[in-house]
Amino acid sequence: MKTKNFLIAGIVGGIVDFLLGWLFYGIIFLDTFPQPEESSETMLFIFLGCLTFGLFVSYIYTQWAQISTFATGVKAGVIIGLFVGIYYNFFNLAMGPDATMQLAALDVGISLVMTAIIGGVIGLVNGKLG
Repeated sequence: MKTKNFLIAGIVGGIVDFLLGWLFYGIIFLDTFPQPEESSETMLFIFLGCLTFGLFVSYIYTQWAQISTFATGVKAGVIIGLFVGIYYNFFNLAMGPDATMQLAALDVGISLVMTAIIGGVIGLVNGKLG
């Protein structure tokens, strides 16, 4: 595994994830999804979660799939986003008191789009780093 590619692409992917989450959940769908309490600790944990996800996708791309273009990154990101979105929302439906099928379906769609973009960026960064 190219450790440099994994780390740089993963960090860039995590930052893109954080910014896309802010765009989708904090602006576009602000009134649709419950919002966390705003505190520096909450934002830190959200950022760390995004960074972890970026590293996770980067690991898959560099270690197992050798993905190094934007297009292949998007394609793999769609699949990862679909399964992660479905996985998360099944548990949310089981345990979340305010969860609905409509919100779950919307969240799966958002997860798919976000991970497609994140995956594309990670693939592009991998390709640029060689």
